[in-house]
Amino acid sequence: MRVKICGITQPQQSLAIASLGATDIGFICVSKSPRYVTIQQIQIAVEPLPRKINKIGVFVNSDLTEIRQVVTASGLTGVQLHGDEPPQFCSQLRQVLPKVEIIKALRVRNLEHLQTTYQYTDVVDTLLLDAYHPQQLGGTGQTLDWQMLQKFKPSRPWFLAGGLKPENITEALSKLHPDGIDLSSGVENSPGDKNLDQVALLFQQLKSINF
Repeated sequence: MRVKICGITQPQQSLAIASLGATDIGFICVSKSPRYVTIQQIQIAVEPLPRKINKIGVFVNSDLTEIRQVVTASGLTGVQLHGDEPPQFCSQLRQVLPKVEIIKALRVRNLEHLQTTYQYTDVVDTLLLDAYHPQQLGGTGQTLDWQMLQKFKPSRPWFLAGGLKPENITEALSKLHPDGIDLSSGVENSPGDKNLDQVALLFQQLKSINF
């Protein structure tokens, strides 16, 4: 199972988190976010990482030119679209970056809204389900309705996000079987400053349930 720790702002923490067991390191490429990092910061953070680690850039309603520029310059291996990007945009991005993983994040409001995920299964590599918040796009600390997701079986791999932390990961994974999990605020001291003790605790919890 993939484990993505997102919202890294301190380059030295990226290698430490990967060493603890993370398969994916996420960087916020949204200037309004308190976890925003520049291309140079991403370059410094990804340079020491093993090649097997996925380096994901998170974008919100960015244009194709900007995404391509950031990905090409910084060495990212994946793009997470966390805004209102339609399936057509995902198809266009695939043409622009054919070798880069495309992850579409959806902030799920209800069961009806969950059905919109199926519009993306033919145009992205991976889905990510996050909790809906009217003002914030991510890192809210709010959990999804896990009960609502129990019958969710898309044809693409998917990440569970939204309020996950070491204290609730066992419960979440006892109810759901995602292909990956995504944590940000649940393992932080403050936005962008990860708590490495909490990250280590997360992997202890995962090991205890044989993930």
